Parts: sequence; C-alpha cells; structure tokens
Amino acid sequence: MDNDEFWQLIDSARAAATPEVPFEHALVDVLAALPESDILRYEVAFDRLHGALYRWDIWAAAYLIGGGCSDDGFMDFRAGVISEGRAWYERVLAGPDVIAEHPAAVGENRFDAEEVFFNEAVNYAASQAFARRTGAWEEFHPAYERHRAEQGIARAPGAVEPCSGELFDFDDDAEMHRRLPRLAALYLVD
Repeated sequence: MDNDEFWQLIDSARAAATPEVPFEHALVDVLAALPESDILRYEVAFDRLHGALYRWDIWAAAYLIGGGCSDDGFMDFRAGVISEGRAWYERVLAGPDVIAEHPAAVGENRFDAEEVFFNEAVNYAASQAFARRTGAWEEFHPAYERHRAEQGIARAPGAVEPCSGELFDFDDDAEMHRRLPRLAALYLVD
C-alpha cells in the first residue's frame, strides 16, 4: 500500500469519527470493510510510517507532553501522530517542536495533547479489523508474517534499531529548551 492509499484510509476514519465513535474505533470500522489482504497491506504501511517516527527528537517531544515516556508510551505516541493525519505526521517528521502549534497543545488545557497523541488503540486497529473480518483474532500475526514473506519483507517494516538521531538527556531542562523550545516553554513550567 502506498502512502496515498494509507492516508486516504486515515482520512476516512477521521471523517467517520464522532464523540461517540472515537477515531480508533472508526479506523477499525474502515479497515474491517476491506479485504483481508488490504488490511495486511495497511499494516505494512502503518509499520513503515510508525517506524519513520522512531527518532530521539520525537521521543523527546513525547517525553515533554507525557511528563515522561516509556518505550511502550512512545509506540502509542507515534500511533497518535499518525492518527492526526498526513499533514500533522509530515510536520512532526520535519520537526517535532511543531506540536506546540497543535490545537490540543495551545488550547485551554495544554495537557489535552497527551490524550490526543498517546493513542495505544491505533497500534492494534489492523489486528482488530482482521479479527472482525475473519472471526479469528489469533490468525492476524501468522497471516501478517506470511504476507511479509510473500512480499519479500524480511523484518517488520520501519523497525529501526537503534532509535535514529542524536540521543540527549530528556531530563536536562536546558537541553530540552534548546532542542524543542516551543514545547519546552509549554511543558517545562514550574
């Protein structure tokens, strides 16, 4: 699945989301309407785009917004960036300090950004949609492994080890202000 197809699915889910049906549920609905092979293709694209966000500067942004950020939390943060759509994804990829401009960060409660950007359920949308289509939750991962093998993808797409970019101390306020000045101004307040 190319990026355009992937982002069309994300846009469809964003358009279908309501206060009663949050984005992650709408995404499962959108994906469950696809053939099984397209759900697997979506997951390959998701892994690729999710992996591209695996950078220290983006992790630092998640650390500021979340008041700390574990490995699992960073997975959820990257899923949340994807859930915000292509424009936000590309902006964050270009420089994560841009999140300081997101409505959830500049609104009345800057901590709304934590709820927006840490979206664990998005990580599992494809497996949930696949289970809905097939009735067999446990079949997703074997099917995905077969799909990857058939496509000649040796390992999970976008799996970047180690995290890319320059590692720095997220607990060094001066360093965070230097590298992510707008986010640090929002989140490193006394």
